[in-house]
Amino acid sequence: MSTQTHSATRRRRAPSRSAAARRRTILRRRLTAVAAAALLAALAAALLWPQVHHAVREITLPLRHEDIIRQQAHDKGLDPALVAAVIYAESHFRDGQTSQAGALGLMQITPATARYIARKSGGTAFVVGDLATPQVNIAYGSYYLRYLLSRYDGNEAFALAAYNAGEGNVDRWRAAARAQGRSLSIDAIPYGETRAYIRRVQEAKRDYASSYASALER
Repeated sequence: MSTQTHSATRRRRAPSRSAAARRRTILRRRLTAVAAAALLAALAAALLWPQVHHAVREITLPLRHEDIIRQQAHDKGLDPALVAAVIYAESHFRDGQTSQAGALGLMQITPATARYIARKSGGTAFVVGDLATPQVNIAYGSYYLRYLLSRYDGNEAFALAAYNAGEGNVDRWRAAARAQGRSLSIDAIPYGETRAYIRRVQEAKRDYASSYASALER
């Protein structure tokens, strides 16, 4: 090969090497841009996660009126997580709820039960409309929970069963179980709705104690 031909070959190869170098540079820049974008996305996710987590928790496990819950739980000797769990099961923390049975407010208290509580607690100025007020509703619901727990010697399952199905039913179920030489268990409660209610409240109680420990701290 002549010197002239060899020089021409080098000139033809040089542009090819230059193009490959440009492609490598472009690829590095793209990879750097992708890595930077991924890093920014990760940082944004880390910064936004507390807000997202809080929003999701507020939907799946809402909490309102925690100051009233803490106050009433302290006054009545109750676990605040239990009060929150009953509100969750009864109304999902939605004010103004009214059931088909006429139960009202956050803790779904019937007018008859509220009047009974008013007589027992000295609420002489009570009117049914007061149950729309969170302070009154939670105070009366907490009073009733405390009464039921005392009535059933601290047995939370029986107290919740009575809150859902009434004391008369729970007393009959217990009497029937005793007549058969056994104690009443949750599984032996004949009302499926009441069995599910007890389990729902007890599960929610654990969730509230775990997720809202500082907010519900006594």
